[in-house]
Amino acid sequence: MAMPINVTSTSNNMDTLSRNELIEFVNGCLDLNYNKVENMCTGAAYCQMIHMLWPNKLPIKKVKFDAKLEHAYIDNWKLLQDSFKKLHIEKDIAIQRLVKGRFQDNFEFLQWFYKFFTINDSGDHDSYNPKAQRGGAGGIAARSPAKRAPAPAKKAAPSAAAAAASNNVKRSGSNTNSNAEVKRLQGELQEMTLTVEGVEKERDFYFGKLRTIEELCQDKEGDETHADFVALVLEILYQTEDGFGGPGDEVEGDGEEYEEEEQEEY
Repeated sequence: MAMPINVTSTSNNMDTLSRNELIEFVNGCLDLNYNKVENMCTGAAYCQMIHMLWPNKLPIKKVKFDAKLEHAYIDNWKLLQDSFKKLHIEKDIAIQRLVKGRFQDNFEFLQWFYKFFTINDSGDHDSYNPKAQRGGAGGIAARSPAKRAPAPAKKAAPSAAAAAASNNVKRSGSNTNSNAEVKRLQGELQEMTLTVEGVEKERDFYFGKLRTIEELCQDKEGDETHADFVALVLEILYQTEDGFGGPGDEVEGDGEEYEEEEQEEY
């Protein structure tokens, strides 16, 4: 395959895809079952997608598809970095930031890689079997549904002594079941906490973009050349919906007071 076409990450040439669309793109290419952008922090998926386009530029057998620790992630990213040098791909890889698994860093790199891959993909890799190339490794294990215990069979009324012994066993069994339930709920809580953190990071990321647009528009408000365009953009930014008010509905005063409250909120 020909040498790659380099891609520069700018707001003008980057396709706007949601995180779910990007993950579907990766899963579709590599027959994976990733469920969030943060899964890309291992670097393994990027290595295989480069191998898919340029098989001779990246040693696929050295990729650690089941990596669980940062030092293993770093090994994968260095393989990718080496392949970039061989292919003269002009893209810096912030390895130490990406391996931390933070949403924003991985989201931005995945956006760039999607654009790079789609521009350079000639579609002549139909015979490429991604699962076979990595030996079936590299997926995210799906959670098994919890099994319900069968309903106990009806028994004849026990004697007083047997009933007392049975109550002791039931109390012991109840404690065991309670501990298992607590552990299950703690696991679910941890998953929900991680999900919320990811949503908050994504919210902050897009809020920052919108705030930058707002500031640019405010700087150009006195410029008659762009007056109509600036007014239209600000109108869109300040549109409200039922149950969701704009800044002016809650904050009175000048722009500095509003900005301070927004910073405290986020």
